[in-house]
Amino acid sequence: MEIRQPIHSDHARTLDTTGLRRQFLVEDLFQPDRATLTYSQIDRIIVGGILPVSAPVRFAPELGRHTGTDFFLQRRELGLINIGGAARVTVDGEVFEIGAREALYVGQGAKDLGFESVDPAQPAKLYFNCAPAHTRYPTRKVTQAEASPETLGSAETSNRRTIYKYLVPDVLPTCQLLMGLTQLEPGSLWNTMPCHTHDRRMEVYFYFDMAADAVVFHMLGQPTETRHLVVRNEQAVINPSWSIHSGVGTRAYTFIWGMVGENQVFKDMDHVAMTTLL
Repeated sequence: MEIRQPIHSDHARTLDTTGLRRQFLVEDLFQPDRATLTYSQIDRIIVGGILPVSAPVRFAPELGRHTGTDFFLQRRELGLINIGGAARVTVDGEVFEIGAREALYVGQGAKDLGFESVDPAQPAKLYFNCAPAHTRYPTRKVTQAEASPETLGSAETSNRRTIYKYLVPDVLPTCQLLMGLTQLEPGSLWNTMPCHTHDRRMEVYFYFDMAADAVVFHMLGQPTETRHLVVRNEQAVINPSWSIHSGVGTRAYTFIWGMVGENQVFKDMDHVAMTTLL
């Protein structure tokens, strides 16, 4: 597991391109028959990917050595969204079939997790966020139809998009983890603009459904000290609470957002006026 330390906004403003990418960008999320894990000390979120191809991938109890607990989810909860072929996920003996654009919430205390592809020729790609948890809520699958959709933006502002809120209080209970998926319509390129921050939650953006020659320019930093990262398909950006999190692509794309922090109020945002950005 890779460890990322927190970073102060005064430090971030001094970084060059290489330094920004080292601190905030997670690049190689999917490796065959492995789980990747990046542990950010910002609100203790773990970001990762699981790509079962020729063999199942297991989260056995001994994975707890990474978190200093008896087993990995002893004091944690986990949410995943499948962006690949159909998956079969086993949680302490209970089997869940997770299709493309479907999610699974795994409650605190689950000990033995297994992940496999229903068809190895079309392997599952399971993107996950994992957060500290104080109590156990039921493990549950959430389909896209069950997610709480909201369509925002317009063609005139190039940001027409639908937000699917999978792991939010209106859909199911979690301790603190929020996750969802935002899909831009063809011809729309901007996400989360006008932008905002939220001092009470950090956020991770995972970009996917992008062509090999497409990029997203992800904006981060304080509103008056903005920076950008060039992000390619299936890469993620760790956004501290003090940072904006917006992006514009060379063509339409999709991204998964995950939030961890003090509250679960989706609309608790500190909006930034366009006249403030520098």
